[in-house]
Amino acid sequence: MTCTLILTRHAKSAWDTNVPSDHARPLNKRGRRSAPAIAAWLRDNGYLPDQVISSSSQRTRETCELMELGVPARFTERLYHANSEIIFKVLSEAEQKRVLLIGHNPGIAAFAHTIVSSPPDHSRFDDYPTGATLVVEFDIGSWKDLTWSSGRVIDFAVPRELLGE
Repeated sequence: MTCTLILTRHAKSAWDTNVPSDHARPLNKRGRRSAPAIAAWLRDNGYLPDQVISSSSQRTRETCELMELGVPARFTERLYHANSEIIFKVLSEAEQKRVLLIGHNPGIAAFAHTIVSSPPDHSRFDDYPTGATLVVEFDIGSWKDLTWSSGRVIDFAVPRELLGE
């Protein structure tokens, strides 16, 4: 049995807005192009999730909505700027075998590095830019059995490459 994690950092967000908080920051124009590009890449490669768990921030919500995956999403405050341990805990509570988790740096990058047995050969994996998406497979029957450094990298993509930018 295997479980698959699709780990996505939210798409590029806007900084030049007058929103009342960081939590309320929306995506910018590039981010609104990147989210559908990542979704198309997931579809084209057969990586579609059965469950989506996302931070509750505006930029992660928009990323999720623009991906149009047709899967109900659960938005949780726990993933807003979560560290690796919190992301691990949230993922261990997932109910489906193929989970898309959308969150923020630095937690997403740190989690990506510590959950895989060896990193992908990609120059952007270390900094995990906005929209970066890692597909990882685990030889477990349930997310409750998740352990650190046990994931096998299947694929990794960044929106700039997908959009030819």
